Amino acid sequence: MTEKEFGLNDVVEMKKPHPCGTNEWKIIRMGMDIRIKCEGCGHSVMIPRRDFARKMKKILVKHEE
Repeated sequence: MTEKEFGLNDVVEMKKPHPCGTNEWKIIRMGMDIRIKCEGCGHSVMIPRRDFARKMKKILVKHEE
């Protein structure tokens, strides 16, 4: 399995959509856990890095340094 490269402030698409209807999430904190924020309703979720890498589908917008 290839390692997915993601960074802070990237907008990613997850495999399952959020109940509000959107499927875009922004990475707002990285560490052992990753906090992602729904772009539709603003709800934030903290998820373990391993689970996040498995549930992430693709990177939609790569944050420029």
